[in-house]
Amino acid sequence: MSPRDSVIAKLSGFWSLTKARQTMLLLATGICGYLLSKPASPSWHELGRGIAALYLAISGCTALNMIFDRDIDAKMVRTAARPLPQGRLNVIEAGVFGCGLSCAGLWLAWSLGTAFGIVVTLGFLIDLCVYTLWLKRLTPFSILWGGVSGGMPAMAGRVLATDTIDTIGILLALAIILWIPSHILTLIMAHAADYAAAGVPVWPNRFGMHATRRLIAATTLLDALVFIACATLLNITTPAYWGVVVSSIGITAIALWCWTQPHPRHDFMLFKAASVYMLLSFMLLAGGSIL
Repeated sequence: MSPRDSVIAKLSGFWSLTKARQTMLLLATGICGYLLSKPASPSWHELGRGIAALYLAISGCTALNMIFDRDIDAKMVRTAARPLPQGRLNVIEAGVFGCGLSCAGLWLAWSLGTAFGIVVTLGFLIDLCVYTLWLKRLTPFSILWGGVSGGMPAMAGRVLATDTIDTIGILLALAIILWIPSHILTLIMAHAADYAAAGVPVWPNRFGMHATRRLIAATTLLDALVFIACATLLNITTPAYWGVVVSSIGITAIALWCWTQPHPRHDFMLFKAASVYMLLSFMLLAGGSIL
């Protein structure tokens, strides 16, 4: 391999450590959480620094998670090509990268305010320490704590704008927590054998596919109600409100269909639709608050 190809491989490996698509989705919730809280007078400088803090903290935490999960990733077909199992990066390189991003993100978060710093730090610690280091290998209920950490960017956006943790902020985080099963468990169902081979306890392998689909349907319904509650409390524009209602009915119908008419293709459809629904709902909440 030429020096140029070696550098490109390293950079590609570092980029892979950040799980860019997942990180960008979480960043979008933080941005919307900020904009729906300051619809009349957003501070673009403040928002830009907040986005940078979230991006660095989330990316750094993701990189560190991959270090601790490298043995699991090596046993799973879906993750075996990640940079650490494949040997494109070593643990020291990934550790320096992850620690550097994490420290920079947390420092920037605290520089923007105590409340914002607390929320970002809690999200970081819950994801790394509670979910990855403690519960992931012990119980399928670890998904709950993964959802809590996933909800923190949305709450952080609200907190950055208001400097307080309020009902709307909690509901935004709850919306992500309840969305997680439709996003993560549908993916896990498709790779249940992988998780079994890696020795990671997951809901489908512990409780069965039917119970998993039932859980997804129930949490999706609750998620729809939380998004509609947010839209009501924020008093967003009528078109945006009905957009939230219609999309919530749609995603709930898909989840119920997956439960009553089980098929891997249906699960995959829900997996794709869930991300669109979550992003669309946050955009409608933000747009309906601004317009």
